[in-house]
Amino acid sequence: MGEPVRVSIAALDPVLEAGTRSTLLSNGDVTVILPGEQAEVAVVIVDRVTEQVLDIVRATRSAAHRPEIVLVATDLTPAEAMHAIAAGARGLLRRSEASPDRLARTVLAAAGGDCTVPPGLLDGLLEQGVGVRATPADAAPARWAGSGLNDRERAVLRLVAEGRETGEIARELSYSPRTVTTVVHDITQRFRLRNRAHAVAYALRAGLL
Repeated sequence: MGEPVRVSIAALDPVLEAGTRSTLLSNGDVTVILPGEQAEVAVVIVDRVTEQVLDIVRATRSAAHRPEIVLVATDLTPAEAMHAIAAGARGLLRRSEASPDRLARTVLAAAGGDCTVPPGLLDGLLEQGVGVRATPADAAPARWAGSGLNDRERAVLRLVAEGRETGEIARELSYSPRTVTTVVHDITQRFRLRNRAHAVAYALRAGLL
């Protein structure tokens, strides 16, 4: 087993921050660091995803050690989820869904480079056809224009967005783990993306999922 993932917690409500800290301390795969120490993952807890919150996400991601961001919000609409992903959030959770196990899994997925979106929220994005149009400054690269994903790629990438691991995706879709790995690799290579999380974020922003 490797070293525990170093996690920082930020919340406007001190009671909520203390509760989240206690929740994560019960998981041996993470360690909650002290203020000022460098985190691998920053958990940000808010009521709503406002422009101020998005600025916090951007600023945290642009720090020298570039921690991944898990954003936990009381309420989270598909449009807000899109903006949060575009700002750099790696994992999204509603507070009502942030059980100790779910929160820890989302933190660990973020540390591993995976982008996690609650299944119900992802369904909302899909039903709306994403429903968010990025401004030119935030627009997905032109290489997405006119491109698409086939049914197999959509199915795999959708489960990646839910935080599923390769083996789980293979079992869910009745593919071999190698097929799943190949599909993700093909997507990242075709669109010149860095990793699975980058693929999910850009596919959502471009309306391909």
